[in-house]
Amino acid sequence: MLIKKPQSVPNMPKFGNESRKNLATAHPDLQLLFNAVVRDFDCSVLCGHRTQAEQDGAYRNKHSKLKFPNSKHNRQPSMAADVVPYPINWENMNRFYFFGGYVKKTAEMLGIKIRWGGDWDSDTLTDDQAFMDLPHFQLEKS
Repeated sequence: MLIKKPQSVPNMPKFGNESRKNLATAHPDLQLLFNAVVRDFDCSVLCGHRTQAEQDGAYRNKHSKLKFPNSKHNRQPSMAADVVPYPINWENMNRFYFFGGYVKKTAEMLGIKIRWGGDWDSDTLTDDQAFMDLPHFQLEKS
């Protein structure tokens, strides 16, 4: 009888130090969600909580429509996280849409209600948004 040597399991994606630090500032439901997502879809957490200076900068640079303290990023723990597929390629919008759908489905399977900045009204139409924020995911609860 021939016994086959087990093949090595490929390295599963995991968060780097900066992503772990940023995710730690987010609500436990977001931590649960993105720790599940990263097991199958490599991604980076750009931010969770934002200080007033960070929110002012995001608003000034048109990365946010909200002034401090009105963003869900401004709460502690943060009710929002900006997460992107890794490696980051800002030119590949299709990958961001695919990632957004993957995160939404994972959240649904975990029973976590989220809104995504690529489909704010959750109608599955991504071309009817007044403000596109593809990295943005926020909890629906207040």
